Parts: sequence; structure tokens; C-alpha cells
Amino acid sequence: MRQLTPTQLIQHLQTATVKPVLLDVREPSEFAFCAIEGAINMPLAHIPDSANNLDPEQEYVLICHHGVRSQRAGAFLTAQGFEKLINLVGGIEAWACDIAPDMPRY
Repeated sequence: MRQLTPTQLIQHLQTATVKPVLLDVREPSEFAFCAIEGAINMPLAHIPDSANNLDPEQEYVLICHHGVRSQRAGAFLTAQGFEKLINLVGGIEAWACDIAPDMPRY
């Protein structure tokens, strides 16, 4: 699994020929409070049951609050055969600090 900082992720999103899916593994209440535009919410606890609904050929950017839960989701998905995974280093907190300073933080 690749590890990208928010700045590196912005560059990747701008240059990718096929846009990755932004998969936010935080709880729905966290996701409702703040999220990256276009992200899909799939809480970490739902990943094992929902992995069959994900395309292993698709690139996914995994997002959580600080990067720990997304790392766990990535480890699980890697074990299921997913190879195109990116973990957002520092999570939504780093995104808010580096990319979107007006984003609510918690």
C-alpha cells in the first residue's frame, strides 16, 4: 500500500488518468462533520462485509482521522488481493491542516 501525504495526494488526483475512489473509513458521524469532497463513507467495521462490493482493479484512497484506521483497512484489503491502495498519511486532520484550512476539525 502506498503512503501519500495530502500534498502528494492532490498531485496524484490532478494527474491520474483514472481517478481513484476516495474511501473514508471513519464512522458516519465523523464523516458528516467533515469529509473530502467526493469521498464515499464505508466505516472500518463494515469493510470485511463490504469488500465483495469493491472492485479489486480500482485504485482506492483510504482515509480516516489520523491514518491509523485507514492503514488497518488497507491491510485487510491487501490480504483480500487488492493491490491499488493508497493510505492518506495523517488522515483528514492532515488534509485539513495542509489542503483545506477552512474544513472543520475535531
